[in-house]
Amino acid sequence: MHSVERIGRYRLERRLGTGAFGTVWLAHDDELEAPVAVKVLADNWSHRLDVRERFLAEARMLRRAGSDRVVKVYDIGELPDGRPYFVMEYADGGTLDDLLTAGPLPVSEALRLTALAARGAAALHAAGIVHRDIKPTNVLLCSSPDGVSRVLLADLGLAKSLAQASGLTQAAGSAGYRPPEQAVPGAGIDARADVYSLGAVGYHLVTGTVPGEPGRVVRPDRLRPDLAPAVRRALMRALAPDRRRRWLDAQAFADELERLASSGHRPRRPRTALALTGAVAVVAALGVTAALVNRESPAAEVRVTDTTGRVVAEVPADWGRQLRDSGWDPQALGLPSGHEPGFAVADRLTTWQDLKADVNGVLVGLSAHGDLTAAVNALTHPGCHDDGSRAYSGTAMHGRVRTWSDCPGGGSVTEAALAPVGGSAQTRIYVQIRQSGRASATDRILGSVRLAS
Repeated sequence: MHSVERIGRYRLERRLGTGAFGTVWLAHDDELEAPVAVKVLADNWSHRLDVRERFLAEARMLRRAGSDRVVKVYDIGELPDGRPYFVMEYADGGTLDDLLTAGPLPVSEALRLTALAARGAAALHAAGIVHRDIKPTNVLLCSSPDGVSRVLLADLGLAKSLAQASGLTQAAGSAGYRPPEQAVPGAGIDARADVYSLGAVGYHLVTGTVPGEPGRVVRPDRLRPDLAPAVRRALMRALAPDRRRRWLDAQAFADELERLASSGHRPRRPRTALALTGAVAVVAALGVTAALVNRESPAAEVRVTDTTGRVVAEVPADWGRQLRDSGWDPQALGLPSGHEPGFAVADRLTTWQDLKADVNGVLVGLSAHGDLTAAVNALTHPGCHDDGSRAYSGTAMHGRVRTWSDCPGGGSVTEAALAPVGGSAQTRIYVQIRQSGRASATDRILGSVRLAS
């Protein structure tokens, strides 16, 4: 995008996010003295009339919804170069995805927020619109005078009228939140597609993990052993692969979630003390036998993979307390943005970014675009001692490895750019390893990294 400081009367302050077709900016309306969000069509799509029409259709559908549970559109216009933009309500509380950085939410709060998102979906459905891409990043939080955050649905870039949706021919949606009928071309959809996505959002808020493929979703009480059976049943009904078995509509799902949240959803008693260990929850989620988790044998390891099964590694069993397996964005390393297969597993994922924290864990992600080796070479870790880089050559992977030791918390950080032996030079694997103390497990972990075909 060209450098722009103002759009009409709106003064741009900072970029809030970039999607497939446009960029959203935080701006200030100098006339009304209020913050707003401005979405602008991306330069590289400005010549595509179909994309331009889809962009404008999003603004029209947001306007048509006319609900305080859906982001409002205030204005629409064109830049001097012809690109369209529209001005929206600014949600100052971030997204549900931001709340998940600290791990799973309290169950009552997770149910309440999911119910509010479901009521937003119900408002869309009443206006004849199916969202098709409900996920935590598209559910916004906005402060209100009474101090209670409003929940707003946003980003209707994939939305369609229900009349059109019945004959859709293109696949759409995001992995983990997408119902099976949206995953294949030619399948018509209805409002129950959004019910599935809402169930996936609730599942993620409750467990801290994106659900697996439709029909292969691990029961949420295996990830959160004290979860009440009624909560498990409500979520799994929403996630039914057969839409005829789901909640009839988003309104019915919201009603049940609010009932469960207000009733206190009496937790289930775990059958044994072993069920309370986080490592067992992770192992159950990955389909690995519990026998691998042996507290008396710290050398035992568990096999970890992302939801797609593309990237695989083995980590010490006592590192496997928390797992996020829904993928990663290589943009974090300055590479082209995208949602790629990946996972992070650690004994304390919530403090992963803090070099002062005592953390043991691994982040593994696929990177099929850009120079991953150069990106790793450019990394720095302030406060840590740079031990330099070295070539790595294993039976399955080879590449470059860098290590930092004596970090502020006394631990070490390893960064690696790997490629499959005999594979495409464009397909690479990024690995970051955090260890408490010296990097003693590095080569063992790197030797276990695999890329499934």
